[in-house]
Amino acid sequence: MSSPLTLDRREGPYGEVVLRRRAEHFEIIANGTFLMDTSDGRSERLLVDAALDALPESARAGASVLVGGLGVGFSLAHAAADPRWGRIVVVEREEAIIDWHRSGPLSAISGRALADPRTVILHTDLVEYLRTSPDTYDALCLDIDNGPEWTVTEDNESLYSAQGLATCAARLNPGGVLAVWSARPSGDFDDSLRNAGFLGVRTEEIPVARGVPDVVHLAVRP
Repeated sequence: MSSPLTLDRREGPYGEVVLRRRAEHFEIIANGTFLMDTSDGRSERLLVDAALDALPESARAGASVLVGGLGVGFSLAHAAADPRWGRIVVVEREEAIIDWHRSGPLSAISGRALADPRTVILHTDLVEYLRTSPDTYDALCLDIDNGPEWTVTEDNESLYSAQGLATCAARLNPGGVLAVWSARPSGDFDDSLRNAGFLGVRTEEIPVARGVPDVVHLAVRP
């Protein structure tokens, strides 16, 4: 593999975030931990599609979605490409990542989606937003960590706790879908979802070239 070229490095309130290019692909690194790159994107797209498919068919047209984590923009771009989504809100806490999409190299992925009138970008911490916002959605598509058991910062661990899942349920409309991306399956997290009162708990897998598959955990608020 070619050596990566660092395009930008920022020190923010949550630590260091870095944008790198390796050959034709871009990578995002947070506090030395690889988060994601632009080499594939299938699981990020699945995150959005699986959430929409889990909604009742009558609720899909004009459904609202909260995308937790802008990342490399695959989830946002895929949501904006589907006319069934009525409102698309993206919560991203890293100003640098927002800048890379609005005026940097990642605008090639997300530029059209950012210009879509359905799209709103909120520069705030997802965990805090879920705790304090009165807004509700038909789907929450969360991808801010490498999974419930592999968080980028310690503060994010509360999102996957019983209290955090109750907060997620409160941000969902009745029958709404919680979809959580993970780099590996977690049976314990599935149990936590059931214990929190969610129904229809299941996982969808995306095979990867090496190792365990990427996973989207799905659950429905009663």
